[in-house]
Amino acid sequence: MNAFDQLRAGRKGRRIPQLLLGLVGYGAAVMLLVRSGLGATGWNVLTEGTAGSLGISFGWATNLISLLVLLAWIPLRELPGLGTLLNVAIVGFAADATAWVLPAPHGPLAQTGYLAAGIVALAFFDALYLGARFGSGPRDGIMTGLIRLTRLPVAVVRTGIEVTVACAGWLLGGTVGVGTVLVALCMGPLVGYFMPRVAVALPAIPAPAQRPR
Repeated sequence: MNAFDQLRAGRKGRRIPQLLLGLVGYGAAVMLLVRSGLGATGWNVLTEGTAGSLGISFGWATNLISLLVLLAWIPLRELPGLGTLLNVAIVGFAADATAWVLPAPHGPLAQTGYLAAGIVALAFFDALYLGARFGSGPRDGIMTGLIRLTRLPVAVVRTGIEVTVACAGWLLGGTVGVGTVLVALCMGPLVGYFMPRVAVALPAIPAPAQRPR
């Protein structure tokens, strides 16, 4: 669906709150992984490296990368929606807000707990906001665009993206760890598990009435 079809579709009383909750939760899950100190997603490694290189907060770096990634949608012919715009506006600030209230883990057990909870939460809230059917965020749009153009499996495309951006982030000073590997391996299956359970079923959108000639 294009942006107009997404807004015309029904069940907005559920879809809009689900979209907002998914985006806020996604940002919080991102910071949970970062705070674990065991390595986060490839995109977060890139964000961390960018934030350190430019001297800006993690949230501002998240928003900056989101805007730059949107430029890559042009050759991929991806269509933005309300979820795309709100992703740019909300996720980074939710991550910064979580950083203010989330205590640092003390010891390997707490770090492992942060990592495990972060991976599951990231997959759940990713599926939650995508399931609202308001369009994908900048990073997910790269994935869906490449899947459509290359016809490669989701696991192959997502893993390739994670590895590429993780390497770029590592070169900028981001933290790569066991968590980075686990996220790359687990996110695809977990999102696939949650998506059918949270996706909003939409009624068929009637075609616009044609004017009589």
